[in-house]
Amino acid sequence: MMPGDRINSESMASICEVSKMKFREIIFGHGLNDFSVSVRVKALTPEEAIGEPGRRDFPIITGKETVIEASIPGAVAHAYTDSPGEFEGKLSEILNLPLTANKRRAIYIASLNAALRYLNLIEKTIHCRDEEPENCAKAISAHIQEMWGKVNVGLIGLNPAIAATLVDTFGKQAVLITDLNKQNIKCSKYGVPIWDGNAMTGDLIEQSDVILITGTTFVNNTFDYILSCIQKYGKNYLVYGVTGAGICKLMGLNRICPYGRN
Repeated sequence: MMPGDRINSESMASICEVSKMKFREIIFGHGLNDFSVSVRVKALTPEEAIGEPGRRDFPIITGKETVIEASIPGAVAHAYTDSPGEFEGKLSEILNLPLTANKRRAIYIASLNAALRYLNLIEKTIHCRDEEPENCAKAISAHIQEMWGKVNVGLIGLNPAIAATLVDTFGKQAVLITDLNKQNIKCSKYGVPIWDGNAMTGDLIEQSDVILITGTTFVNNTFDYILSCIQKYGKNYLVYGVTGAGICKLMGLNRICPYGRN
């Protein structure tokens, strides 16, 4: 699927649940349901997750989000969440985990990413570090400009490095941003007002040409609505980061993660 392709509407009903059904088929198909594998999910410190970046306003550093790490023999994967939890068990237990809260969805998504990385079905499941987040932001902005030219870009989820680079590349009048963090809403970042993601995401999508979406939207259960708006208005989009690696693969969603690690 190329960037800008649209998703079949049948996948709109609970992306996480549909991905889990596909994941179940893969696990049973590879015989991993009886595989004696332990899945451990732990919350990482900011230094473990992102190293020592020059800027200090990333959500992982300010304490608004946490990176959790799922590990199985031969593979490690990360996922962002505002509700970190720990889990130790088997993949069969992950398949039976109800996806009814952010904590459970984060554990499922991190574990999904680790298992698909183990099977070499996905890559770039470990968060970039040190100065790489800044380089990642520049690469994402350059990719958008190369693919679609000088466009209006909507950023769902305030990533400070990406926001700053989008403004540098496209101009502050061409960038819209929504976020769920109440401390950011109604503030101005890099000359762009931050809209309330609970109320203004549809407006952002309608007014933008390209939508850049944090993978955390899978964890906080807002991606289904975002996708419905993208389809309604026929917009181009990209999901960025390590969190969405597995779901994007299983659901055929457009993902970009220039500096993710394996």
